[in-house]
Amino acid sequence: MNEYEFTCSECGQQIEINGPMREATLTHGCPVCGATVSPDNFAPC
Repeated sequence: MNEYEFTCSECGQQIEINGPMREATLTHGCPVCGATVSPDNFAPC
């Protein structure tokens, strides 16, 4: 499973997540503040 580092451009939260969680975050937004998320918010670990 791929690992990514998610960084929210609104609240600055950084979280290491897997592929399925990446898809959920893209759909539902930042898990901390709810901001809209784009693929640019993810970097491979």
